[in-house]
Amino acid sequence: MTDDIYGNYIVGQWQGPTDAGTFPVYDPATGAVVAEVATATAHDVKHAINGAAAVQPMWGTMPPVERQAIIRRACAIMTDRIDELGRLLVREQGKPLAQAIGEIQYGIAFLEWFSEEGRRAHGMTIPAGTATKRIAVLKQPIGVTAAITPWNFPSVQLLRKLGAALAAGCTMVAKPAELTPLSALEIARAFDEAGLPAGVLSVLCAQEPYEFTDVVMADPRVRAISFTGSTEVGKILMRSSADTMKRVSLELGGHAPLIVFDDADLEAAVTETMASKFRNMGQTCVSVNRIFVHQAVADEFRERLEHAMSVLTIGNGLDEKTEVGPLVEPAALDKVERHVADAVAKGAKVLLGGNRAKGADLHSDQFYEPTLLVDVDDSMLITQEETFGPVAPILTFTDETDVLARANATPYGLSAYCFTNDLNRAIRMSEGLEYGTVGINDAMISAVQAPFGGMKESGVGREGGPLGMEEYLETKYVSIGQVR
Repeated sequence: MTDDIYGNYIVGQWQGPTDAGTFPVYDPATGAVVAEVATATAHDVKHAINGAAAVQPMWGTMPPVERQAIIRRACAIMTDRIDELGRLLVREQGKPLAQAIGEIQYGIAFLEWFSEEGRRAHGMTIPAGTATKRIAVLKQPIGVTAAITPWNFPSVQLLRKLGAALAAGCTMVAKPAELTPLSALEIARAFDEAGLPAGVLSVLCAQEPYEFTDVVMADPRVRAISFTGSTEVGKILMRSSADTMKRVSLELGGHAPLIVFDDADLEAAVTETMASKFRNMGQTCVSVNRIFVHQAVADEFRERLEHAMSVLTIGNGLDEKTEVGPLVEPAALDKVERHVADAVAKGAKVLLGGNRAKGADLHSDQFYEPTLLVDVDDSMLITQEETFGPVAPILTFTDETDVLARANATPYGLSAYCFTNDLNRAIRMSEGLEYGTVGINDAMISAVQAPFGGMKESGVGREGGPLGMEEYLETKYVSIGQVR
C-alpha cells in the first residue's frame, strides 16, 4: 500500500487492488484525486465474514478488561496522529480542519466511553417463584455485526458503532461511504497496530454498495447491522433484514426544526443556530433545516443571524481561517440550488448569498455561499426535504400550538430545537415534539453518554450511552432448577 493507493483491510491483512481495480477519492475543495482505493468484491466480503465468524467465540469470551486494553491502545495511536488524520479527513470530505480534528476527538471519546461500559454489561438475578429455582439474566454479544457509514462524518460514525460493538464482544465488518473511505481505513490501521486480533474488524471499500450489502444481508451469521444514511436505503436494508431476522440499527434522514419564541435569549438562539446550521456546511443529519421565529422577534433575530452569517469565511478546509468549506460532491450543490430556486419561485426572498461561491482562492465549483432566506412558507421544498447545505430559511409564527403542529408535519423525527425562557413551555415542547432528540436552548446536543436516534422515518435503535451498547447484546434468560 502506497501513500496514494489504499487497499482493503480484511481479516488482519491489507489487500491491494485486484482485477476489480480501484476507484478515486476526490478532494472537494480542489477536484484533485487524493488517493485510489481498491474495490472490494463479493468474494472479499465473504472472506471478511468468514474471518469474523471464526474469531467471534474468542473475542466474545475475552474478559472485558482485555478488550478494553486493546481499544485504549487504538485510542492512543489515533490521538498521537490526530493532526495527520484530521488533514486527511479534510482532503476527502471538505470540512474545516478544526471541525475535522473535533470529529476525530469525539470519535475517540466514544471508544473510551464504550471501553468502560463494556466492563459494566451486567446481567441480573430475579427472585424465582419457588425456593428450588434461580432465575438469571445474561447479557451476551449478539455475534458478527456489520456497519455501513456515511460520508459526512466518516470517522465518528464508524468509531461510534465500532466502539459499542467491540466493547460488547462483537466482531464487525464495515463499509465506509465510497466518497470518504480513507478515514475508515486509517482507523483500521490504528486498531491493527493496537493488536486487535485478525478478523475482529475488517474494512472493505466498494464503489457500488450492493457489492457489500447483498452478501452481508444474505449471510445468517451476520446477526446485526448498523447503518447511517438515507431513509430510502434504510428501508431497503430493513426489508432485506427480515429474511435472516437481523437486528437493525438505523440512523436515517432528518428535517430538524428550530423554534424561537418571543421570550427567548436571542443572542444564544443565534449562536446555537449558527453552530448547528453551518457545521460541516450544513451537511449533518441534525442540522437546522427550518427556523421558526415568533413574529414579535422575527426582525431582530433575522438581523442578528444575517450579521453572523455575513462574516463567515469560505475556503479550503485546510486553511485555518475557513469556516465554510466545499460541499462534498456536485450532486450536493445541485440539490441546494434546486431548493433555493424553488423557494424564490414561490415567493421567498434571498437576503444573503444564494449563489455558488467564486474567488481566486476557491479551486473547485463545489462551494456555496451561506444563504439566508425569508418569507419562507411550508409549501416550499426547503421546508419539506433535507437540504444538506448552508441555507438558513426563516419562517414566522404567532401561536405555540400552531408552530408545534408545523414542526411535527414531516415524516422525519431525528432532532428538534426550541428556545424559550418559559419553563412550562419548555416542558410542553420537549414532550410534544415528535423527535428522538430535543434540545431546549441547546442546538449542539451530541454527547457520548446519551442515546441518539430517531423516531418515525428517521430510524430505529439508539447509538451512544448504555442503550447504544444494548444494540450489540442479546438478553438470555436462564432458569436453574435445584439439583436433586
